[in-house]
Amino acid sequence: MSTKEPDDGRPAGDAEKSSVPDEVWAKFVQDHEGEIRDTAPKEPSARARMVTARLREQEARAADRQSGGKRRFRKKGGAGAAGQPWQPDGWRTGPAWRELDGRATRRRRFLSAVGVVAAVAVAVVAVNPGWALSRLPGGLGDRFTSSGDTQATPTPLPPETARPTAAPYAAEPGMPTLKQPFTGSPAERWADGAGAMVVPKATPVGSLSKAQVAFALTETKQLLVAANLDRRTLLGERPQTALNMIDPHQTDLLGWLGTALRKPDKRHDPLTMFSRFDPHELRLVGDVIKVRGRTTFKRGDHGSVVVHADYTFVYPVAHADAGSTEVQRTIVRRVLDTQLLDPTQYRVTPGKLYVLRYDEDISNTACEVYDGFLHPQFTTDTPVEEPTGPATDPYDRSKSLDPNRSEACGTVTRT
Repeated sequence: MSTKEPDDGRPAGDAEKSSVPDEVWAKFVQDHEGEIRDTAPKEPSARARMVTARLREQEARAADRQSGGKRRFRKKGGAGAAGQPWQPDGWRTGPAWRELDGRATRRRRFLSAVGVVAAVAVAVVAVNPGWALSRLPGGLGDRFTSSGDTQATPTPLPPETARPTAAPYAAEPGMPTLKQPFTGSPAERWADGAGAMVVPKATPVGSLSKAQVAFALTETKQLLVAANLDRRTLLGERPQTALNMIDPHQTDLLGWLGTALRKPDKRHDPLTMFSRFDPHELRLVGDVIKVRGRTTFKRGDHGSVVVHADYTFVYPVAHADAGSTEVQRTIVRRVLDTQLLDPTQYRVTPGKLYVLRYDEDISNTACEVYDGFLHPQFTTDTPVEEPTGPATDPYDRSKSLDPNRSEACGTVTRT
């Protein structure tokens, strides 16, 4: 009996005991021969061994750097040898993964910072769109926020630094009340009182120092405050503070103003310089007067400095009767040019201003009434005179006051 192992792939001695026919067994071996080869252990190729060794060396070098060079690592081809000097990464392996991780971290931080800024910006616009849009340059914010901002307390506009290019857009509709006297008016977003009058930074002009120019700017502002915001002036008292700021050498002007205050008439109207209400007829609503405008300065004749101020004041008033609840607004735009000369060279009074020009445009007041007081029209009032002049927008500050404009009694498009 032959002891030769069968060449069919079965172990010797099992051939006679197997109940599987030879043809079936041969078929099984043939069908599974590829799977057997694929699952058999294989020796790594030379390239694979080289890549593996390189990765191990890189890991060992990185660990050695982190441990301050005290850690010893396995040298290629040996064991327990001293660490190799640092070598640059191979041209195909690229930078070490820790370096990549560091770059990725920095990149993430940068993008995260941008994301935070963007998220904050979105949140600000969502919570307070009026304020965010009002920050747009060139007055573009007015076009978005004047008519669409439904905030209970509208966000204030930034100071006016240049002449607007157009009238402000329509405010949210609404009627003024004793608690909210500026509702429905663009002035609702204007700054309050003297704080709205921001003077520019002073610089030397001609023979005048920076301090002298700053004095001219400040005094011009204070003259406007005394003439248009001082409570006593507004309630009809003599505006002595304002009069004291004018150079006494301007005797013609001071004489004319004195006459206008004592005995006002068409030729002597104190309203050309001062804002005044009759306290027996009207009362001011609240403590806030809305103001918007700007101040500039330039060099004038004889080395002087000329200050140009252009401001609009909005006054909410009601009838003097305690039970009166109707609120009306009078809008007064004033242009004032003052001059400060060097007192060491010219005959002027130190510390006083010389008034070069004053002009006004008053809206929502009775025409042809020259008693020295402003008289806003209420819904229950009968117009004193039928309007004959053009309709104007008292909030439009995009144009300068025309000295040759019509003096006919006109109408206003809004108050």
